[in-house]
Amino acid sequence: MSNRKPETGSFFQRDRLWHPPAYAPGYKTTVLRSPKYAYLSLDNTISEITGPVFGHSILGELDNDLIHNFAKPGESAIGERIIVHGHVLDERGIGVGGALVEFWQANAGGRYRHQKETYMAPLDPNFGGCGRTITDENGYYAFRTVRPGAYPWPNGPNDWRPAHIHFSIFGHGFAQRLITQMYFEGDPMIPNCPIVRTINDPKAIEALIAPLDMAATIPMDARAYKFDIVLRGRRSTMFENRKEGN
Repeated sequence: MSNRKPETGSFFQRDRLWHPPAYAPGYKTTVLRSPKYAYLSLDNTISEITGPVFGHSILGELDNDLIHNFAKPGESAIGERIIVHGHVLDERGIGVGGALVEFWQANAGGRYRHQKETYMAPLDPNFGGCGRTITDENGYYAFRTVRPGAYPWPNGPNDWRPAHIHFSIFGHGFAQRLITQMYFEGDPMIPNCPIVRTINDPKAIEALIAPLDMAATIPMDARAYKFDIVLRGRRSTMFENRKEGN
């Protein structure tokens, strides 16, 4: 725990050019769910810039170990074992400690465990596909899992999702929450994904691709991928000698 006084200032406005547009016809589900009217720019409310606060007491012993958190005693999930780790930072490069990081994914065969799944790849009885952890005081997080498989989806005649892991991050305010996806370095399917193609800036796409990190591997057990996540930052105070203040 930190004795530092929590920040309470408003967050930066989202950069709409960095994020994908809400309406992207190539990603067909956006056609019906995208807003029909122009955006309104509103300042953050008190409830949006404060909380939530999470404690480690909400976590189970194996919440950050997807290899074992759904497995029977003595069993493990099937697939290529990996570690995913990195820092949750804000736009100023400051680590976001105490952030709840949730993650979910398909199994090694590319199949999710839910009733509406249509892909006929096999289910792994020892893999649930979800977990969570809380960042330390420097914003660092890590979890173990298996590398997910690619899978087809009914967006176009032959569209496939590259291997990916979904993330939901709760930072220091509800307005700071981010939902995103992580892809894997070297995957040739990334440029072909209709969801990835909704992102206009190549640098934004690069930020979603986790590089292999051999320095963080566990020998004879798991390779590692490093994925840093950037949340919205707090506005700083405007001083007269710093007109560019925000």
